[in-house]
Amino acid sequence: MSRSLSPLTRRRLAQFRRNRRAWWSLWLLLAVFVITLGAELIANDKPLLVRYQGHLIVPLLEAVPETRYGGEFETEAVYRDPAVQALIRKDGWMLWPPIRFAAETIHVERAEPTPSPPSRDNWLGTDDQGRDVLARLIYGIRTSLAFAALLTLATVVLGVAAGAVQGYWGGWVDLLGQRFTEIWSGLPVLFMLIILSSLVAPNFWWLLALLALFGWTDLSGLVRAEFLRTRQLDYVRAARALGVRPWLLVWRHVLPNAMVTTLTLLPFIFTGAIGLLTSLDFLGFGLPPGSASLGELIAQGKDNLQAPWLGLTAFFSLAILLTLLIFIGEGLRDAFDPRHVG
Repeated sequence: MSRSLSPLTRRRLAQFRRNRRAWWSLWLLLAVFVITLGAELIANDKPLLVRYQGHLIVPLLEAVPETRYGGEFETEAVYRDPAVQALIRKDGWMLWPPIRFAAETIHVERAEPTPSPPSRDNWLGTDDQGRDVLARLIYGIRTSLAFAALLTLATVVLGVAAGAVQGYWGGWVDLLGQRFTEIWSGLPVLFMLIILSSLVAPNFWWLLALLALFGWTDLSGLVRAEFLRTRQLDYVRAARALGVRPWLLVWRHVLPNAMVTTLTLLPFIFTGAIGLLTSLDFLGFGLPPGSASLGELIAQGKDNLQAPWLGLTAFFSLAILLTLLIFIGEGLRDAFDPRHVG
């Protein structure tokens, strides 16, 4: 694969790897993302595998009624119920995930009042509704990373497209585009969210689409400036004189140079997306109530000062996540800096 890369790209990659802090931060972030991506396999109130009467059952993929195990109810078996566990153990066994709680599972068997402190069953304690904090943290980090990745992708696509159109064609296209961008970026995003939240029930995709519509303006200005500079270079003028079609010229010759600035900003856009979702969830204008998120965990810590494990868990998880992203961003910035690439 390295042979297919250009010499400049290989030098940039080598420069990034020499920054040990950024390199290891990238691997740690990827590890966190992969682990949380399979959250159902780590934290769940259903076993991963059940063997009963010689048959293998995967409860995560199949809703099995309690009568299948010799119970009395036609509804789906509640595997945390001691009675159901006893029925299965009579003629089989269960393989549980490391954490026997899902994001919405309430630990009804615990005697302490909620929120309860960390224990052998709940490693980071429970929140004020009796839900396992560690399970909700795993699901919340996955939601934050997925949301930030999709929002960053949408922001880059919209911002690069808008900046490319304005910067390459210029003239009236650039003038009208700049006026529209100024008006659009001046709209109060938070107030728009509050108004729309009263009209439409917020969800993951609705929130993603709305924030993407308002998040592209900052990036489009940088891309526009790069296109205005690059379109005047000799090789671009030569390609235009040879009759290369405009979109092909933009895609092959102008866009790669403009993407250098965009790539260095990706981790910081990603960081801002996580912080924005956390803030909205904390204020109550983000994901639906009850959703596992870092902002909801921070709100739990604020409302339950007598349970310091809630606030500390939210603080350290968010601080570590954002710190890794900042280190990666610094490494990319240095890797694409001509002064550091020899």
